[in-house]
Amino acid sequence: MRVERTEVDGRQWRSTIAAAQAGDRRALDELVEGWLPLVYNIVGRALNGHADVDDVVQETMLRAVGNLGSLRDPDSFRSWLVAIAMRQIRDRARRSRPTAPADEVPSDAADFAELTVLRLQLEGQRREVAEAVRWLDDEDRQLLSLWWLEVAGELTRRELAAAVGVTRQHAAVRVQRMKERLETARGIVRALDGACPDLRELTARWPGRPDSVWRKRLARHIRGCGYCSDARESVVPAERLLVGIALVPVPVGFTLSLAFGGKTAVAATSVGWSAKVMTALTKPAVAVTAGATIAAGGAYVVTQTPEDTPRPPQAAAPAVPTATSTPAPPAPPAPSSPSPTPSPLVTQRKTDLYGTVVDAVDRAPDPNARPAALPRRPETGITSTGGAHAVMNHRGDSVTLTGRGYVLVRWQISPKYRPGALVMPTWTGLDGKLFHVASGGGRRMDDPLQGSPDGYATGMGGPDIGYAELPPGTQQMWQNEYFYVDGTVTLTVNERGADYGVSVFPSTWDDVTEDVNHGPPDGAIRYGLVRDTGRDDTPVPQYVTRDRPADPATVPQRSRV
Repeated sequence: MRVERTEVDGRQWRSTIAAAQAGDRRALDELVEGWLPLVYNIVGRALNGHADVDDVVQETMLRAVGNLGSLRDPDSFRSWLVAIAMRQIRDRARRSRPTAPADEVPSDAADFAELTVLRLQLEGQRREVAEAVRWLDDEDRQLLSLWWLEVAGELTRRELAAAVGVTRQHAAVRVQRMKERLETARGIVRALDGACPDLRELTARWPGRPDSVWRKRLARHIRGCGYCSDARESVVPAERLLVGIALVPVPVGFTLSLAFGGKTAVAATSVGWSAKVMTALTKPAVAVTAGATIAAGGAYVVTQTPEDTPRPPQAAAPAVPTATSTPAPPAPPAPSSPSPTPSPLVTQRKTDLYGTVVDAVDRAPDPNARPAALPRRPETGITSTGGAHAVMNHRGDSVTLTGRGYVLVRWQISPKYRPGALVMPTWTGLDGKLFHVASGGGRRMDDPLQGSPDGYATGMGGPDIGYAELPPGTQQMWQNEYFYVDGTVTLTVNERGADYGVSVFPSTWDDVTEDVNHGPPDGAIRYGLVRDTGRDDTPVPQYVTRDRPADPATVPQRSRV
């Protein structure tokens, strides 16, 4: 009779589990570190990154470590651990209210679908499957969290059925039904990425958060829409797309505290937990191994692989902003001259000024005032996930720019289709530096349109059709805006309210210089504006962060990087 052995990444765990049961601290350390990613993926996907993920992962590992002595067959460890995780997920669901008001959803909860796409660098239909998970109900997401790992080779069907608590035959039926709903969700993701005008009108009232009501509305539209139901490419079954996909890495700095004390320690001892391990956990000593730590009073695991070791901080690098952090104090209004002077905040800092200056509301410079000279920064070229010309017209459209060089972002506002508040595009996941170096010649979006009566119509709209309105305090954009990237960053369109689009082109210093100097003699409305000082006190965009928020529209207006 063949004995199935417990494996993760091809490693045999029988001896490690037995050693941990016998009280080996290093074995326990290795066991927790090795199996934490599996638990994190199951819980993260089942709860789609809800703020309770950390707590459920913690409780799962605490119960597994605390009851390890009761496990009779080390070969069944994976099934046993997965079953514990699913019980904790279901317990959390029973404790939670069926529906929480939208304003009670934690703003800093990490969207696991987005984490999956970003950390595994999924593209095309693989990205589509990951994002479709958002549209599933809780029960389907729980089952998918196991089926995903089964297809990826991390679980067996027997283990899936055992974790759900049904027979293998019943598990097959439930998986098939879940897959059908997943395909419906994929169709929604695909349609939202399209350009169906009827769908855009329908989703104008959608708050942007997937739920069952909107899933049914969108699915009904797709079934009756020839445009949305016409797949532009053959749809590959989800199970073929997920084969061989790795586990989403546990975030760097993720801390797991498995402390034993009081009732917890007593309960752990009562179920047969090894006295040696309990002694080791309560001794005033620390055992450190690769990426995990067991400390006095309990086990603490901090995952951090060698390649993720952070570089020493720069002399005066500001902290990365979060959704809940206090925004930086507003910079004073920029002067109307073509080359804004640094704010007082800049002059107070003598080193590493990067990120301390943000754009502020400004007055339009004299149309006939020639711009300052544009400093020349090093150019090695920019690669764009959108190609040489990325056109982004819908909420959620994004492009990632990597390299060192100049980038043109061209605005197209369409209030005649839908006026209202303008939710600005945001720059997220910044790794390196990003500067706002120039505004191109031609016009600002608030310039009066030629031929408009009394100058009341601008690029932001007019009295006959309504206006696109900027958030208070937002820098007025010009039709062409230029940025300098040294590293990598993602620009996302957050359209909701007013209709707008942006086009993104990798550019060059020569092109920027020509554009900003293209002034009135050639028929343009005004010369451009150079913002680049050639130093680190050059402005950064108002909406930029090194973080990767689940909703890019939540980036603070006065971010500091």
